[in-house]
Amino acid sequence: MAIVIGLIVFLAAGLAYVRLAPSDPAKWHRDVQINHDSNSENSVRRMVVTGSDGLAKFAEIAAQTPNTSVLAGSVEEGMITFITRTKVMGYPDYTTAIQDGELLKIFGRSRFGLKDFGVNAARVDGWIEAL
Repeated sequence: MAIVIGLIVFLAAGLAYVRLAPSDPAKWHRDVQINHDSNSENSVRRMVVTGSDGLAKFAEIAAQTPNTSVLAGSVEEGMITFITRTKVMGYPDYTTAIQDGELLKIFGRSRFGLKDFGVNAARVDGWIEAL
């Protein structure tokens, strides 16, 4: 019985960490070199020609997404990092968008796990489609 209780406490602590672990802007809000569109196991990179107001439009769209908030940055700064948490488990994903002239460069990635099952790509591509 003590093993079962220990396991439950261990799992609860792990879930609490995922939900409550601080998100350090110095780690997640940084300029990322994006030269082409790509997908990996737990991230996505996109480049979109949006005009000079692409970041402002993108920020409006992202802000309407449930469980999404600004971690750091602003339209005026030219770079914003959003944090989006999954509905049930609260896993954080980070999306950084950078205005580079007429291009909007977007990098979405997971904090935990080695595979995101395409969640970041689907979210970022949905935001791009809404532009």
